[in-house]
Amino acid sequence: MSEVRFIIGLIIGVILLITMVAKTKIHAFPALILSAIITGLIGGMDTSSIVKAITSGFGNTLSSIGIIIGFGVMMGQIFELSGAAETMALTFIRIFGKKREHIALAITGWVVSIPIFCDSGFILLSPIAKAISKKTSKSIFVLGYSLAVGLLISHHMILPTPGPLAATVNYGADLGLSILMGIAFSIPMIIGTLIYTNYVGSKVYQIPSDNGGWVRAEKPNKVEEDFELKPSRDDLPNAFLSFLPILLPIILILLGTTLGNIFKDADGNSLISILSFIGNPVIAVGIGLLISIFTLTNKMSRTETLKVMELGITGCGIILLVTGAGGSFGQILKDSGVANSIAEFIASTKIPAILIPFTIATVVRFIVGSGTVAIVTSSSICAPLLNQLGINPTLGTMASCSGAMFFSYFNDSYFWVINRTLGVEDIKEQIRHWSMNTTVAWAIGLITLLIFDIFI
Repeated sequence: MSEVRFIIGLIIGVILLITMVAKTKIHAFPALILSAIITGLIGGMDTSSIVKAITSGFGNTLSSIGIIIGFGVMMGQIFELSGAAETMALTFIRIFGKKREHIALAITGWVVSIPIFCDSGFILLSPIAKAISKKTSKSIFVLGYSLAVGLLISHHMILPTPGPLAATVNYGADLGLSILMGIAFSIPMIIGTLIYTNYVGSKVYQIPSDNGGWVRAEKPNKVEEDFELKPSRDDLPNAFLSFLPILLPIILILLGTTLGNIFKDADGNSLISILSFIGNPVIAVGIGLLISIFTLTNKMSRTETLKVMELGITGCGIILLVTGAGGSFGQILKDSGVANSIAEFIASTKIPAILIPFTIATVVRFIVGSGTVAIVTSSSICAPLLNQLGINPTLGTMASCSGAMFFSYFNDSYFWVINRTLGVEDIKEQIRHWSMNTTVAWAIGLITLLIFDIFI
């Protein structure tokens, strides 16, 4: 009876969570905490145990990722205001050359969204897509949505962005392996969405006009291949300094994780100890932040630099709260013992266990609209089930992350940022060009997930 009671409590708690976020004025943070309390009360936990589970779950989660998120958003804000993101875009456009600007924009978005939230990244880089569209007469739908989907994919799949980082910590997955697997998942997603974007977007020619509006045509009058895209300002940082604060932490994390696994018994090796230390995500991202401060803020005063970083911290507060609240929800499930009952039930069915976190993330994403909330919720609920179901922790992370990309539409703020920026007003066009595009990424993630699940 107690197991049934806890399962009923979980179902009611999740329904209330979704209802509060989707239909009321209650934010996701208190909604997660309230849902955790209700789940515990209905399940029969005593009040002191509920409070202990909520506080310990919240604290344990933030102790692992709070510092990393704080460093990351500070670095992202520096990237925005220093012009480093624009330098990356221009670099990729030069690398990929003419006729491949949409590929360059997708790759740019994929890299830029590692330290910068995808909404901010799109607002920051969309003028480049507009400039290319105006100079070449290529449809903004091909260029703009290529940029948007590149930003979306890394925001959902690559550490140390908050969602993937929270899932990795919740599942206890290897950080270095999660980065590599996130990259492996991203490659087919980018290819598939670029094919879809190029096919659908090229059917509608919309070009920026001289007065700041948009011009529609059946076909472009002329596609200009020989054009020069000039920087928006003269003081942009060079490519090396722009990429270094992003790539170095990733390399250090991969190096530290790899060496730590290979030489885990080499206690007396000081070099291995040093590399493992600087490869710790907190230290690695901190190094990236310091590099960005000393190389990308040369044109800013000390006061301006501090204000830039404080602005980034202001924006990350709610991410920390939602992530910590997800940890509280997961701790309730662990302490109550309901996770074992659910795992035993799933194991008795023929459902592939890896589809459970994927499906939960998909449902929460569709109803709530936030990919980060979907990832946090899915990983918080499913983390206690991993051992019983035999799910690989890193693959569980990928399941929660890829499931959270499903069908972005009206309840997703990014949906409106993109469509308003690109001058899309028709609802059918919005769904065709963006909602279906994110669903293509989601479907490719599902296929990739099932393939990996066969061999891992």
